[in-house]
Amino acid sequence: MFVAGFPADAFGTNCYVLAPAPGEQCVVVDPGIGVLDRLDDLLREHRLHPAAVLLTHGHLDHTFSVAPVCGARGITAYVHPADREMLADPGKGLSVDLNQMFGGRLPYTEPEDVAELTDGATLALAGLEFTVDHAPGHTGGSVLFRTPGAGTHWAAEQLCLAGDVLFAGSIGRTDLPGGSMPAMLSSLREKILPLADDTVVLPGHGPETTIGRERATNPYLRQVAGHDGPQPTALRGL
Repeated sequence: MFVAGFPADAFGTNCYVLAPAPGEQCVVVDPGIGVLDRLDDLLREHRLHPAAVLLTHGHLDHTFSVAPVCGARGITAYVHPADREMLADPGKGLSVDLNQMFGGRLPYTEPEDVAELTDGATLALAGLEFTVDHAPGHTGGSVLFRTPGAGTHWAAEQLCLAGDVLFAGSIGRTDLPGGSMPAMLSSLREKILPLADDTVVLPGHGPETTIGRERATNPYLRQVAGHDGPQPTALRGL
């Protein structure tokens, strides 16, 4: 299995590409702002052919390039329906300050072909299989994508593309439109904690980690697991 990723120029959002092997079809996850040239270089270097785009949630820093990536190849973008409206109007997921930063004039269009995700669904794409876990909190439509990790350099049983639900040492912010700390804590308890310790987490920002490492050290996971520790404060994301 081939897995590669790189941070976008804006907000350091991780864009990932997964394929059974070089020279095969692939899936692109979260093509953010300013990723098109680097993504094209990666695809060309490894002779990969995108078959679909998966979106962990609807925030602009994860979706900005989805229309050109899909449109150039006639492929489908997958997003949870609770975040679907952000594909047409990204400002709906931004704070007042962030909307002002972008000037309210975002050069953005919704992909022509959008499919909606459901909790527990299994997607067979590009010769790979992904399980969808709805994990609201950062946004109402945040999801995890889990896929078998056999054949990767981590030798893990499972990979989890976590978007802005879980980071190394932190979680996604919950103060933007559609965010909810109670929903986030519920998602951590019900969707993250049950995962095996050797699950490799590929987050939306920052370095990879594992569930075991986060279970032991992440203050938010320790909180929902009922362990004592310092009160968590630092959240991340757009």
